[in-house]
This record gives sequence, C-alpha cells and structure tokens, in this order.
Amino acid sequence: MKNKKNYLFTSERLGFRNWLLSDIDKMHKINADEKVMEFFPNIPTREQTEEFIKRMKKQYKNKGFCYFAVDKLDDNEFLGFIGLSEQNYEADFTPCIDIGWRIKSSEWNKGLASEGAKKCLDYALNNLKLKKIYSIAPKINTKSEHIMIKIGLKKQYEFEHALLKNNDRLKTCVLYKTETK
Repeated sequence: MKNKKNYLFTSERLGFRNWLLSDIDKMHKINADEKVMEFFPNIPTREQTEEFIKRMKKQYKNKGFCYFAVDKLDDNEFLGFIGLSEQNYEADFTPCIDIGWRIKSSEWNKGLASEGAKKCLDYALNNLKLKKIYSIAPKINTKSEHIMIKIGLKKQYEFEHALLKNNDRLKTCVLYKTETK
C-alpha cells in the first residue's frame, strides 16, 4: 500500500497525485471504454492519452493543479482522473478553470467521482485560493450534471460548445460554476 504522503492530498477513499508515465496504459484502457467515453466525440488513441498525461504533468508543474491521477487508498488501484484544468476554447467564460473527472466504469455509482470532485473543489478554493471554478458537460450527460449539483456548483446556462459544433448529439452543453460570495 502506498504511503499517504505520496499524495498531494487525500479524501476519505481517494489519493490525488501528479501523473506517472506508468499511468499511460492504465488511462488508455479507461479511455478505450465506450461507456466512459459515451459523451465524447471520439475515443483517444494511446498517443493522445500520452499527450494528455504529459500536458497534465506540465500544467501541474506550472500551475500547481491538473486533472490529478487518482488512486483508491485501500488498494492503490488507479481509477482515472479527477481535478482541475485550464480551458481556453472559444466561449464567453473562457479562459477558465474547469473541474472534471473520468474514472473507470467498474467504479461508477459508488460516490467516488462526487467525493473526489468535492475534495478537488475544496482544494481549489481553500488551498489554491482560486475564485471561480467551472464545470462543463454535454446536456445529455446527466450523470456528470448530477455530480456538479452534488458538489454545490450552480447552473449558469446552456451553450453550444465551440469544439463540438459539428456534433448534434453533444454540442449543447451545460455550464456550472461556483457561487461567488
């Protein structure tokens, strides 16, 4: 079992860390799961998964956050990612910091994504002192929208995502964000 000090922070059941190159094949396997990728326009290749991990490592080094690699604390099983990432696509709310998650389908419906997202949101607001955190998902992805609500984000509006404008099924997205105090 990994020592808790190997993690940047933990929740009750999850450890959050920077990425390792040894995560590439495990993340690619999650990305290859059609259930996991149901609300994405395509399944990433292994090379795209490797690029994503390198981009997250660089973002963590430069910003102190990324979509963190996540393990279960009880058995160190790699689950996928939960965390924060900069988004710069064309929209009236970008650039922004997005909170997002992607975990293996065998671990769904156990509250892990909600637990992890809540912990990452707390980390963003209290440790990193970020003021606004956003979350975006295709409108048809009600599971992700449920997590957004569960962690306390407030719906702002629906919009047509610039990167999905040619995908009729996915282009209408929901935008949630932290309540400004």
